[in-house]
Amino acid sequence: MTETWALAALWLGLALAASLLSLWLRVATALSEIVVGTVAQLVVGAVAGTAALGAEASWVKFLAGTGAIVLTFLAGAELDPEVFRLKWKEAGMVGLASFLAPFLGCAAAARWLLGWDPMASWLAGIAMSTTSVAVVYAVMLEFGFNVTDYGKTVLTACFVTDLGTVVALGLIFAPFTWKTLVFVGAGALVFFVLPWLTPRFFKRYGNRPSELEAKFLLFFLFGLGALATWADSEAVLPAYLIGMVLAGTVGKDHALIRRLRTLTFGLLTPFYFIRAGSFVSAPALVAAPGAFLLLLLVKMTTKFFGVFPVTRAYGAPGKEAAYTTLLMSTGLTFGTISSLFGLSHRIIDQGQYSALVAAVVGSAVVPTLIANAFFFPHHHLRQPAEGVESPQSAVTAGACDTKVEVGP
Repeated sequence: MTETWALAALWLGLALAASLLSLWLRVATALSEIVVGTVAQLVVGAVAGTAALGAEASWVKFLAGTGAIVLTFLAGAELDPEVFRLKWKEAGMVGLASFLAPFLGCAAAARWLLGWDPMASWLAGIAMSTTSVAVVYAVMLEFGFNVTDYGKTVLTACFVTDLGTVVALGLIFAPFTWKTLVFVGAGALVFFVLPWLTPRFFKRYGNRPSELEAKFLLFFLFGLGALATWADSEAVLPAYLIGMVLAGTVGKDHALIRRLRTLTFGLLTPFYFIRAGSFVSAPALVAAPGAFLLLLLVKMTTKFFGVFPVTRAYGAPGKEAAYTTLLMSTGLTFGTISSLFGLSHRIIDQGQYSALVAAVVGSAVVPTLIANAFFFPHHHLRQPAEGVESPQSAVTAGACDTKVEVGP
């Protein structure tokens, strides 16, 4: 166990360093963790070998996967049913444009500019079409947008985008089977029962030191996650849906949300974001940066031409529309998942995989840095959604200080 504890100390030390960097540089912690993961893999790999960081250790993969699942669940739970009912058309149109434009644009670029074969090109389009719920939610929470109607609308649009990605991946590369039908049927049953069962279970057994609420939620998250992977889907998809259907109950229990955030941001998500950054091979990118840069540029360009006009059509000011567009340009979870799916099924080769993953991780960093540096919509922080805690109280509960992070 000595090696395991030493490796755990290394990863938490990297997480601590990333958090300090995020404060000093005034960037979101998720982004600093990705960059720290990339640098750590480069340095540790040069000194002790590429396997020394332990990114492929089973317990590291489990913690990282759990971080992605719980973070995605929290993002879904932050959605306000009232806001969803009022803004579903806007969120749906933004999410659909956010998926279609880069899906078609990046597939065309991979086929006609990079010379990839048709199936590899379609996979590139799918991987680059995503919007990272994990990154967007982490940014929303850190700056206080998660309690505003604006932030909840953007998170809903993220779900629409990633739903399009999952459907496209399934239709093109993973034909539906009887396992898919079992997963859909079981998921529909759980999503129907949970909104009725959860408040009754919490009322009878909640508010105890044994944290029965957290165990109850993790049971369903892990159970449906296992069923999703068995059906060749992804565990984060049912996690987001569970969060959505429980937004009216769990999402309004601020004490429970705080405790889950402590677990998630204190332990789990550093493993997820640092591990994602460790997949980027800096030497490979320096040797052949063309594909990576092209895919990143095409994704950001097509996201702009897809999302920006839609947000403007719904009355968003130019600065706010640009901020929304840049956040919708982020990618991480489903992009890396899609890339790994292509590599494991021999749809793409190792070189194509490296370019895709680098572009996906780059899209998690570059658009968010630009958005927070030049287009930050300060006015939304003064207009929290009615009936929820303000960004300042969220900071007190454990989020980062909004004023310190975004500057004057």
